[in-house]
Amino acid sequence: MAHVRYFAAAAEAAGKDEEELQGSTIGAVLDAARSVHGDRLTDVLERCSVLHDGRYVDTRDRPVADGDTIDVLPPFAGG
Repeated sequence: MAHVRYFAAAAEAAGKDEEELQGSTIGAVLDAARSVHGDRLTDVLERCSVLHDGRYVDTRDRPVADGDTIDVLPPFAGG
C-alpha cells in the first residue's frame, strides 16, 4: 500500500489529509483515490502535481512499492 498525502484543495476534496491506497503504479493509486472519493477529487486531481517519495512525477506508469509516499499538490497561489 502507498501512503497518499493530500494538500489544500485535494485534502478538502478527499475529506482527509492522508490515507493508504493500493496500486502498483502512480496511475493505479490515483485511480483508487478517484474510486474512493468520486467526482470532487477527480476534478481536483486534473490540476494537481504529484510527488513520489519527494520527487515530481509526470507519468502514470511509474512503479509504486509498499510504503512509498505519494503527495498530491494542487496549484498554490501567492509566493
